[in-house]
Amino acid sequence: MTTVYDVPHDLLVEAVASDLRKAKQAQPPPWAPFVKTGVHREKSPSKKDWWHTRLAAVLRKVYIRGPVGTERLAGEFGGARDAGSSPYHPRKGSRSVIRTCLTQLEGLGYVKKGDKGGRSITPKGQSYLDGKARQIMTRMAKKRPELAKYL
Repeated sequence: MTTVYDVPHDLLVEAVASDLRKAKQAQPPPWAPFVKTGVHREKSPSKKDWWHTRLAAVLRKVYIRGPVGTERLAGEFGGARDAGSSPYHPRKGSRSVIRTCLTQLEGLGYVKKGDKGGRSITPKGQSYLDGKARQIMTRMAKKRPELAKYL
């Protein structure tokens, strides 16, 4: 059985993001074009549809690392801050962006709040991501027949 762990993350995130663009509940908030994704960034994202890519990436991270909270997810989406002549230091990403993503994913039914805190993947979300992973693996197996054993 093919799972999220078996396919390249960039292909999975792009496939899920294209599906989320069609979902009514997964629309970017009004502040999305102006916000930075963390203190380590100098400008807002240059891609117009960055919101759906971030939603898909957050969903994948919750699948892999869950149950997980906003603090840990912000660390996953962080980076190094340019401090001029001072050494670079790691900084966390925006927790507001993460919280909004998790709220939208809860509305879609892919993520749920845990009993002890944090968010975890629902069975609906797991089957959705595993189905997408299987589609990607099927496409990859057409080009490379040796991958057919993973289907």
